[in-house]
Amino acid sequence: METFTTKTFELGELKGLSPKTIEEHLKLYKGYVTNSNLVLNKIKEYETDMVTNQYILSELHRRFAFEFGGMRNHEYYFSCLSGGAKLLPVGSKLKKEIEKGGMTFENWIENFKALAMTRGVGWAMLYYDKETGNLLTQWVDEQHIGHLVGAPPIIALDMWEHSYYLDYIPAEKKKYVEAFFANLNWEVIENNFEIAIKN
Repeated sequence: METFTTKTFELGELKGLSPKTIEEHLKLYKGYVTNSNLVLNKIKEYETDMVTNQYILSELHRRFAFEFGGMRNHEYYFSCLSGGAKLLPVGSKLKKEIEKGGMTFENWIENFKALAMTRGVGWAMLYYDKETGNLLTQWVDEQHIGHLVGAPPIIALDMWEHSYYLDYIPAEKKKYVEAFFANLNWEVIENNFEIAIKN
């Protein structure tokens, strides 16, 4: 049974990110969708006898967290690049929230870029914590370790080498981070924030 479906994204020509990189990256995203369905179906199959299949189910649940995280992270990532590069809307609530603590928007961007340079594979994320009303930046290992529970993502930056290796060698990943920011559709990101604060 297909519970999850592959989404499409309006990705035109991107500065610093080749069509081949995007093509291969989208194939990888589709694989996460396929595997999320596959693992979920296996869980349902083995749940008919929870006691006998306890070990298998435990490992399937571990795997599902990885596949599901990979699927959703990539959906946030590609949506932030969809529709072409666009500036923050005038009167942006997100910008006001970022600057509320005394940091300029420009300084926040530099801090986020520095977070993206964390060693290892994973994601640089911006979340909104509804309990406190705070924006939180976080590094997520792999696809799922370190996600902030209950806090919807606003920005997701993929820092696995598959997201840039065709365009940049690993030692040049900072150039990839710059390319990501050059292509951001801040209207989509603003909308992510608007949805987060309303729900």
